[in-house]
Amino acid sequence: MLKVKTYKYRLYPTKKQVEKLQWTLDICRMLYNSCLLDRKNHYEQTGRGLNRIEQQVMLKESKEKFAFLNDIHSQVLQDVLFRVDKAFQGFFRRVKRGEKVGYPRFKGEGRYDSITYPQEPAFKITEKGLKLSKIGTIKIKMHRDMQGKVKTCIVKKENDKWYACFSVEYEPVKRPVSCKTIGIDVGVDSFATLSDGTKIENPKYLVKSEQRLIRKQRQLSRKKRGSSNRKKAKKALAKLHCKVRNQRSDFHHKLSHKLVDTYGLIVVEDLNIKGMVKNHYLAKHISDAGWGQFLNYLTYKAEEAGVSVVRVTPHHTSIICSRCGNHVPKTLAVRIHRCSFCGLVIDRDYNSAINILNRAGTVRINAWGEDWLQFSLNQEAPSVREG
Repeated sequence: MLKVKTYKYRLYPTKKQVEKLQWTLDICRMLYNSCLLDRKNHYEQTGRGLNRIEQQVMLKESKEKFAFLNDIHSQVLQDVLFRVDKAFQGFFRRVKRGEKVGYPRFKGEGRYDSITYPQEPAFKITEKGLKLSKIGTIKIKMHRDMQGKVKTCIVKKENDKWYACFSVEYEPVKRPVSCKTIGIDVGVDSFATLSDGTKIENPKYLVKSEQRLIRKQRQLSRKKRGSSNRKKAKKALAKLHCKVRNQRSDFHHKLSHKLVDTYGLIVVEDLNIKGMVKNHYLAKHISDAGWGQFLNYLTYKAEEAGVSVVRVTPHHTSIICSRCGNHVPKTLAVRIHRCSFCGLVIDRDYNSAINILNRAGTVRINAWGEDWLQFSLNQEAPSVREG
């Protein structure tokens, strides 16, 4: 069964290539806004919206009228129409489900940051670099080899840096999977506590950079709107935010990779993170930890490696005693689990991690469809901490 993954590489365009890439982005953004406006006006005048096929005919007419559109590869322009259509499909889907609607919005300057080459020969990887139609060959740093067949290429701008993202279809290679199991309880003080007692410290990248971010934000707010100094201050702030984001992502990648290489069954809580960040006392720390991103990384790495990731209900994992099963109510401020029934004294998060693992059951099917875990997952907390 073929799977899809994405490889991301840094591009090093020349000044002329940067100008051409930025010009292409600006034209695609204006085309996106124009298509959005055409759909809106057409619906107001006729009571019926335009579809993508009709807008493709309109684009062909526009290319005859505006010659500069021919300086951009046709597939790149057509992808803009797909994006508009996707935005409206999402809008109608939300309306049907009764969710918060969110009508498709116009893209302001800086809000359209990528161009897509759906297939070759619009792009081609050569010995000299990445060859893009109508732009030229751009130097690219291929820090790792790609496995599989390249399908699409997305050129993306991130804070004045350019990247190439290749979508690749590949056949996953079956490899030996460990029979070790682990339960993971994510937290704020410690990023995660494992059911074997291991604690993984929370790096708190946002908190550590908070004072610098406040200073950069204050400097930006003092600059006159539209001035070059404001643009510089905005770039400096964006650069610092990007650094924090990259640090967090690197931490999540390394940790998830280590867990997938070590264990064959990983059990985590099925958390409602969107609901949890509504708690204004913990929202910043939850966002700083990035549980959602970590669990996404863990899931896709595990799927590729044939490792099972099981999500279990998070209710009362910290209240139930992992030894006797009785409920021991406690507030968030209480960090030690003390069971008055069996006398167990253990770290609160450690107790939760054991309960999370126990909820996974005794038989699991790995990503290759094989029943391979058929031993008991019942674990008792060690008695060395009993009071």
